[in-house]
Formats: sequence, structure tokens, C-alpha cells
Amino acid sequence: MIRLLKFFWWSFVAVFCGLLLGLSGAYLYLSPSLPSVDALKSVQLQIPLRVYSSDDKLIAEFGEMRRSPIKFAEIPPHFIQALLSAEDDNFANHYGVDPSSLMRAAGQLFSSGHIQTGGSTITMQVAKNYFLSSERSFSRKATEILLALQIERQLTKDEILELYVNKIYLGNRAYGIDAASQVYYGKSIRDISLAQMAMIAGLPKAPSRFNPLANPVRAKERRDWILGRMYKLGKITEDEYQTALAEPINASYHVPTPEVNAPWIAEMARAEMVGRYGSDAYTEGFRVTTTVPSNLQEDANKAVSAGLIEYDQRHGYRGPESRLPGRTRDGWLQELSKQRPLNGLEPVIVTQVDKAGLSVLNRNGEQQHVAWDSMKWARPFLNTNSQGRAPSQPSDVAQVGDLIRVQPQADGTLKFSQVPTVQSALVSLDPQNGAIRALVGGFSFEQSNYNRAVQAKRQPGSSFKPFIYCAALDNGYTPASLVNDAPIVFADGNLDNVWRPKNDTNTFLGPIRLREALYKSRNLVSIRVLQALGVNPTIDYITRFGFNKQDLPPNLSLALGTATLTPMEIATGWSTFANGGYKVSPYLIQKIESRNGDTLFVANPPSVPAEPGATAGVAAPEHSLITDSTSPALPQAPAVATRVVDGRTTFILNSMLQDVIKKGTGRRALALGRSDLAGKTGTTNDSKDAWFSGYNADYMTTVWTGFDQPETLGRREFGGTVALPIWMDYMGAALKDKPAHTQAEPEGIVSLRVDPVSGRAATPSTPNAYFELFKSEDTPPSVNELGNGSAPGSPLPADESAPIDLF
Repeated sequence: MIRLLKFFWWSFVAVFCGLLLGLSGAYLYLSPSLPSVDALKSVQLQIPLRVYSSDDKLIAEFGEMRRSPIKFAEIPPHFIQALLSAEDDNFANHYGVDPSSLMRAAGQLFSSGHIQTGGSTITMQVAKNYFLSSERSFSRKATEILLALQIERQLTKDEILELYVNKIYLGNRAYGIDAASQVYYGKSIRDISLAQMAMIAGLPKAPSRFNPLANPVRAKERRDWILGRMYKLGKITEDEYQTALAEPINASYHVPTPEVNAPWIAEMARAEMVGRYGSDAYTEGFRVTTTVPSNLQEDANKAVSAGLIEYDQRHGYRGPESRLPGRTRDGWLQELSKQRPLNGLEPVIVTQVDKAGLSVLNRNGEQQHVAWDSMKWARPFLNTNSQGRAPSQPSDVAQVGDLIRVQPQADGTLKFSQVPTVQSALVSLDPQNGAIRALVGGFSFEQSNYNRAVQAKRQPGSSFKPFIYCAALDNGYTPASLVNDAPIVFADGNLDNVWRPKNDTNTFLGPIRLREALYKSRNLVSIRVLQALGVNPTIDYITRFGFNKQDLPPNLSLALGTATLTPMEIATGWSTFANGGYKVSPYLIQKIESRNGDTLFVANPPSVPAEPGATAGVAAPEHSLITDSTSPALPQAPAVATRVVDGRTTFILNSMLQDVIKKGTGRRALALGRSDLAGKTGTTNDSKDAWFSGYNADYMTTVWTGFDQPETLGRREFGGTVALPIWMDYMGAALKDKPAHTQAEPEGIVSLRVDPVSGRAATPSTPNAYFELFKSEDTPPSVNELGNGSAPGSPLPADESAPIDLF
């Protein structure tokens, strides 16, 4: 008996020593490769990039992982109890490893022949999640155990729990408990019920198997088991237990919903952040504040959408997107599930046609009504310039099975509509510093993410003429200078071609004042002015507005706006007119903050001096980037924009551009009832591009409309009919209740009465004399002074019909 006891004793000692030696050997073998636990104290969890409007409304979120880190003190006690009851109820007592859990896992392995559970504690899961892979092997498990022991020695239990709840994956791209609470319940973990906390606490074991969205039955079983464990362990009362058990499964999919519809702004901000920080932009939790106020962006969205729909409906109905007659209701719903709303235009299928209108099926399986009154515009589209006969009843427009688009109205009704094929872009800048205040790159980002505001180079037509006139005013011309609006012929000796430019009305007015020529948009005057100034000197002058020289054609067609420029470039150049002669550059990002709220960057763009007439200082380079990716932003003196045009020139040009609205091609804008607006229409050959650029001192806004593949907008469509209404809708909303604001009159401006016939200073007896603005050194002579011809700077060639070399 004694010998048997000695055998068992020495066997136990041998096994114990063997285990001790094995563990020691494993530690000595693995310890050199163990990562430092100190790294956990400064760990940086992946947090997505978030982009906000200037008034702190969410525009977009970018990143693979949805995560909102939470401090341990912010975690509700009930959630901690639910988590520990589900994952590690002995967490408070063990030192990183729970031998009983490991033995249970080993027993399952020996009995079944494969690994069922790992016997991991929360501390071991922290070690795996932060340092190790998900590989199932004994060496990885040994490393996990050793790391867990080290973690317990260097971190408190609260610190370990905080690391765990912020790292774990909980399904649907949610990492961490607060992100999961937002995804499944649309609110923070601090604001959900006990039953909902138990539901989230059940996810770490198997996020897909116990997901309340994918498997609500199994998720409820897991939730109820956790609640039972909490009750059994005395963590909740019986009343709390019974109330939580009775709560239904009410999880639904929530994603961070943008509060502002600004997809092109979001994409521009994302691209700039990636340019600055590379792939870290998506993971480092940057908070980007843009220069775009939410209300102005929404105003721009509405203006572009309404303007394009209005134009599109003027040209007729192109028919349904598809015809699906004979299908069942389920077949229709299957087809609708493939469709997406486009800028508020919802896809529906016609299920019945009667005299009152249409019955339609929407994507939710609901039947709705479309009234006949909203369909009367739908004359058949024949081509851009003609439509068929007006419909007399709904059946002339639609049939059962038609997939069409409807536009929901504020009162709950639906308007018959269609997705426009025409496109538009709107850019609105603060002319004082170049801040982008609103930007729309097309009808629908879902339809096409091509950003026409910054990518589409199109001919600006007559909206480019103010740059030619600005050059003239800076070279001796005045608004009273007379230029001959008469036929002119240009010969190209090399190509044996003849160019006979004409006005859009095919009329000629003879000698005409420069002011009148601008607001009447006379092409021949612009060409003669450019010819007198010289093409190359004028191009050199115009590049000061920020244009690239290679985009400006080196010939007289430049006077008609044949340059290829983006709406952003046009808006930037026009800002100089609006701000009194200073060059500004557009910028979008106002501020960048780190995950901890530290300010990493604050924009300091070169801006117009606050006081009229102040001299420009040294412009800061490229928006004054004053910080790197790790250091807080340092304060810097305001950068001052560089003056590129005489303030007197822009003041006079501003008054001429105001006449475009008062009595020229932009007269429709008088409906806004403002005295501080200036602008210019633009329409290219065959009406392929239509523009309106205009401003006051607060906002400079450019609108372009056209087709992506250039084609005519229609014989009766111009900048004043297509682009101007969009501009008016936006500027009317943007300037509502704002006082008039325009450039202050600089020193050196003289107002004189002028003879409208000769352009000279009028005498008291001169008939129809009017007041005109001049620079003090460019005042015209009196009509009584000797000499013939026009005012200075007003070339009138003797033989207007003589061919002139184009090049």
C-alpha cells in the first residue's frame, strides 16, 4: 500500500514537474516574440473619416469600420454585467486565465475530436484581438495565455474591459459596443434598454449567428439566456428580468444618416484628405469641417433639381424607363427592388390607368395615386426642338406595366416626372476669400458621380466677355467708348478659310457704346476690342484671374468665349470682379480635428482686406497649410489676397454688369427685387452650353447647363432660359433678408454727363445725355472740343469690310 502511494506521489511530482518544465520552456521559447503590453496603453483604434458642414451637420462618413470609442466610465453598469455574465463571469477574480474554462475546453476537444470553444477569458480575447490572428493552434493559444498574464499585471480590470468593448466585432461593420448600438438601435449604448444591452452582449460569441437582423430567433434565445444568467447571478431584480424578457426584438438597421445632401462636397473632401494623409484618412478618426453651410447647399440642390426638371419637361416625355406588361405583382416588386431613387424621383410601376390618373406600385409594395393634372405636360418627345400633340387623357401617356418616375410632394401627393438627360453644375463662392459655399456637380450623384463643377471643361460663351471688357477698361477704354458693331471678315491665308462672325440676332447696330455692347452681348464689338488690344497681350492679362494659358485659344475667337473652362474656374475668375480686384483661390476644408478633438489644421486663405482701399499684403501659399498630421494647429496672421486688377476697373465693370440685369440678357433676375446683383449670360454655338455667372459682394455663383455629350439644348434655349432660372432660385434663397451689398466706390472715380451719340462729355444743352463712370485719368473730351472720330480708345477702322488676317 505504501509502495502504491509512493508511486502515485512520485508520478504526480513527475507530471507536475513535466508541466512546469513544459510551461517554462514554452515561456522561454515564446517570450522573445511576445509584443509589448505597453502598446495597449497608447493603442489607436480605427475610426472612420467624418465630413461636416460649416454648421456641424454630418455630410458623409468614410471607412470600412464603424466605430465610436467609449470610455469605461461611460459604459452602463447593466451592460458590463450582461457582458460578464455572457463572456466571463469570473473576470473579477482570475488573473487573465481561468483554469476551469481551459479544462472545460480541453474536455470538449478530447470528447469531440475538434475545437469547440477556446476557453478564453476577456483578457485573453483582448490579447488575441490586439496582437494575434484568429488562427486555431496550440502555439497561438499558448501565446495568448502568456500575453493575458502580462496584460493583467500591467493594466487594471477597467482598462482591460475598455479595450475589449471598443475592439470587438459585432456584425454589420460595427466595431465596439457603441457603434453596434448605433447600427442596431440608432442610439448610444448609454440610451438603450436592458434587453437591448443583453442583445449586444450576446454578439461577441458569434456576430453572424446571433445577429438580431439576420437571425432574430437565435438572437432572442441568446439574449434571454444572458438575462437569465444576470438574474441567477443577482445582477438584476426579478421585475427587471421579466420586463426585459417581455420586450420584443426591435432591432433594425441604422447607418449614419447624412444630415446634408452634399455628395460631391463629400467626395472632394475625401479626396483632399487622402491626398494629405493617405490611407490613414479612413482610419484615424479625422473630423473635417467644410466651408459649406447646410442651408446654402440644400438651396443649391433644390435649384439645380427644379431647373433641370423644368427644362426637361419643356421638351416632352421620352416614355417609360421600361415596359413590364403581364407580370405579377411579385414580379413588379422584384423589378422595383433593382431600382434606386434619383434625386428624389422615385421608381414606380403603373398598375391601373383611368380618367383620374394612374395607380402605381412603389418599392414598399404600396399603391399610390398620380393625378392627371400632373401629367398634362407630357407631350411626346420627338427631338430637342419639337414635341408631339398634347395628351388629352392619362392613357395617352402611360400603360399598365410602365416603369416610370414620380416626384413626392410636401402634401403627400405624387407628380408624374422623368429623370432628366440634361445636366448642370452650380458653384457658389465667397468672393472675399474663395470659400466654397455650395456646389452641385450634376442632377444626381447616384446616377453619375462625375463632378461637372470641377471636371467638365466647356466653352463659357458670352459669360467670358467680361474678362475682355476688363482688359479694355484697364487699357484706356471707358464705358462710353464707341466701337463699331458692323460685319467683319477674317481670312486665314494658310487654310483658305474665311471666318464671318455674327451676332446672335444677325443684326448690326453700328457704333455703339461699350456699356451697351456688353449688356446687349454684341459679339462683333468683343472681337473688335480684342483685335485692338492684341490677342497675346490680352491672354497674358486674363491669366491673372487664375486661368491656365493653354485653355485660352490664341486667336480672336477668344472674344466669343471659346476657351475650355470648368464652372469652378469661371466662378474663381469672376470673384475678382465681385471683390474689387483681388485674386482668391477656392478652398473647401475649413478645419481638421484629430480623434481627440485637437485642431490639426485651420484654413487661412488669402482674403480681401477688410477696409476698402487697403493695400494688399503678402499672400500666403496654398491656403496657408500651417500644421502637420500630428501637431495641433498654430495661430497665424491672416493672409491678404493679392490685388490683380485696379479697384476702379472692377467698380466700373460692376456697374456695366448690373446693366446686364437691369436691361440686358439677364433681365429675368429683376424678379429678385435686388439692386446689388451683377452678372452675364453665356450661350455657345447651337446652344450646346448655357451659362449664367453673377454675384453681389457676398456670393459669386456660376451655373452651367448642357449635355455630357455636347448637343443642342434647343433653338429657343439660352443662358437666360436654362441657367439663369437656376441661378435665381439659388441666389434668391441665399440672399433672402440680406441687405444689399456691393463693392464700395474707390477713390479716383468720376461721374460725368455724356453724349450718347459721340461718347464725349456733354454740354448742358446736349439731348439725351446720361451720367457715366470714368477713371479720373480717362475722362472724355467735351463735344465742343476740336477733333473728329470717337472717344479715346474706340477704334473705328475706315474699311470695315476689308478682310483681316485671323492669325
